[in-house]
Amino acid sequence: MHLISQDSVLRVENLKKVFRSGESDLVLFENLSFEVRKGEMLAIVGESGSGKSTLLHILGALERPSFGDVYCAHLQLNSLADDAAADFRNREIGFVWQFHYLLPEFTALENVAMPLLVRQQPWPEIQGDAIHWLREVGLEPRGHHRSGELSGGEQQRVALARALITKPKILLADEPTGDLDGRTAEAVFALIARLHRDYQLTSLIATHNFAFARRCHRVLRLHQGHVEEVMPESLPV
Repeated sequence: MHLISQDSVLRVENLKKVFRSGESDLVLFENLSFEVRKGEMLAIVGESGSGKSTLLHILGALERPSFGDVYCAHLQLNSLADDAAADFRNREIGFVWQFHYLLPEFTALENVAMPLLVRQQPWPEIQGDAIHWLREVGLEPRGHHRSGELSGGEQQRVALARALITKPKILLADEPTGDLDGRTAEAVFALIARLHRDYQLTSLIATHNFAFARRCHRVLRLHQGHVEEVMPESLPV
């Protein structure tokens, strides 16, 4: 068993990701090593194509690295079989993407409840949890609306409630405000920050928005295949 420091939730060791491109290999990143401590809000910044999304996929056991290890508590994520990885994602990770990925045929309430429905928990048991999380994101009155009847900001707030209904150890957010206008993006980021604080989450947020990254506890910058930690206040205004 690999030991990590007592307050560490996630540990990355010598991570490398290589993609085959025609006859050659494209090294997206290599030698990435860092820890994420419990309760941290960590921003990951970098240019488009630098590997932010791929890194989040690996940290959430959606994708395997070419080399290196990811540890969450006592689990070595890249050694998990597919079924075990799926179970880990459902129980320990909350995902929010740039696109909300709500199921259009279901209501907002049903979309929020979906991770628990996947566990085959009975509806009467989980309806209250779904209502609670809709209330937390300010959308309880909209619970009976389908996703197509909601604004972009409302759709992303439903996606956030869906991510948190399982009470995950880690929230992974990939450009969660990237498709939103400035005012709506600010409201969604403020909501993420409040829920992070209120529910003592550990959050990793990939973002192009330096104003949001500066409000995180730590910032990791992906650049030319490597990672460096930078002071949040050093990011451009």
